[in-house]
Amino acid sequence: MAELIRREQTWQIQVLILTFLPGETSGTFFDGNVQVIMEKQLKFGRYKMRKFSSLVGAAILGSAITYFAVKAIDSPEAQTVKVEHIDAMPALNANYTVNEAGETVSLNFRAAAQKAMPAVVHIRSTQTGTRSRQPSLPDPFRDFFGPYFREDNRARTGTGSGVIINKDGYIVTNNHVIANADDLEVTLHDNRSFKANVIGTDPSTDIAVVKIEEKDLAYLSFVNSDQAQVGDWVLAVGNPFNLNSTVTAGIVSAKGRSINILADSLAIESFIQTDAAVNPGNSGGALVDLAGNLIGVNTAIASPTGAYSGYSFAVPSNIVSKVVEDLIAYGMVQRGVLGIKIKSVNTALAREHDLEVSQGVYVANFSASSAAEEAGLKSGDVIVAIDGKKVNSSAELIGIVGSKRPGDEVNLTVNRYGKEIKFKVVLKNLNGTTGVVKKEREAIAEVLGIELEDVDEKMLKRLGLDGAVRVTKIKSGKIGNHTDMREGFIITKVDNQTVSKKEDVINILSNKKGGILIEGVYEDSPGNYYYGLGL
Repeated sequence: MAELIRREQTWQIQVLILTFLPGETSGTFFDGNVQVIMEKQLKFGRYKMRKFSSLVGAAILGSAITYFAVKAIDSPEAQTVKVEHIDAMPALNANYTVNEAGETVSLNFRAAAQKAMPAVVHIRSTQTGTRSRQPSLPDPFRDFFGPYFREDNRARTGTGSGVIINKDGYIVTNNHVIANADDLEVTLHDNRSFKANVIGTDPSTDIAVVKIEEKDLAYLSFVNSDQAQVGDWVLAVGNPFNLNSTVTAGIVSAKGRSINILADSLAIESFIQTDAAVNPGNSGGALVDLAGNLIGVNTAIASPTGAYSGYSFAVPSNIVSKVVEDLIAYGMVQRGVLGIKIKSVNTALAREHDLEVSQGVYVANFSASSAAEEAGLKSGDVIVAIDGKKVNSSAELIGIVGSKRPGDEVNLTVNRYGKEIKFKVVLKNLNGTTGVVKKEREAIAEVLGIELEDVDEKMLKRLGLDGAVRVTKIKSGKIGNHTDMREGFIITKVDNQTVSKKEDVINILSNKKGGILIEGVYEDSPGNYYYGLGL
């Protein structure tokens, strides 16, 4: 058996070699009988043909199956998939919608951006201040010069944005962008630069107006911000991180939002909240609708890092336009007030006071000469609407009243023990009247950034003074920026004129320009102190 296996293997090797070698070579290559080899080669060839025929048959069958399958797929009833590459963005009707007025409004941001960008400016503010030092001059000179103080030449700069609202160069921005600035430079969209002058500021809304001397400028118009609804598209235009003319898109996320960022006792916070990306440098920039009209001024972001984290806030245009008009006309805002202290109604408050409603504005108590109290409102009332518009929070009510002036009439709907009652209220100013408040009586203290009170007779006697005025609070302003004055400072003289009541300070400084010297004492420190600054 082993011999047969070896002979078979030898035969296979011989046949394989013969298959690949020419006939003449194969005839001389083997010593065995050629005829026997050829017969065996022939048998092997027939074997190979049978195997080949089987392969060919399988191939023909596979081809037939493939052919009929392709024909079935290519039939008219079959579903096909096609991939295309489009070189240009097509203009489709889906880029438009119809607003409530039946007008066709573009959903393409291009037109709004092109309209808004030329009207948004870059503002650079520079502060150069002086800081007083303890008296160090010899006695003979001290009474004349006061304390020696040196100028700090290290300028502090900040940047922000602004919106041109008038072709003659009036620009609205945030108060915090230009506060305490000694120099303001405005750069337009076309890179032209101008020096700007401050027309007026309002810390309670964080709005300011500045002006450049140029004509025929591109500007944006105010629209009714009350018509903006949650879900509307908006664009934020400004200069974040000094990147000029940057546009971001988002939607109105909420309205009437209060975030408690304005450090002012009369703060009006009723922000439009959006998810348009706003970063440092956007402050004072425009929030516009799809028509490119101004519905707000970007003011703040909610962020744990200082950069955009998903939400931004803008002062509504209805508040901005009223503040701007007042600052231009009067130099200060004419604030209409109801004269009430309020809280937003929630479940806990409703349970505590046994209220019949779970939304609205709760009247806690009244201020002196309250317009609301004179009209008939009582503590415990819940204001549910103003001028026919439903209000759900104190921020909404403050925002609406903030767009009014003293003497304006508002209609309040009040829920009292489950019954709705309507009242007409004539708003008053902060002095309890309906007249215009003059700039000179308020603006000086605002510019200086101080609150004053008269010193009572007991303290005057203890300090050995005939008259004086006490600084009760130091806020953002020239005093805090340029001096080391502390709260509690008692002013005895202004520009060498004795003062005995706070009106004296205002009267002396109302028309003062240039440098001034303020003299006074501290209760807990001996000697006189002097503070110099410029107006």
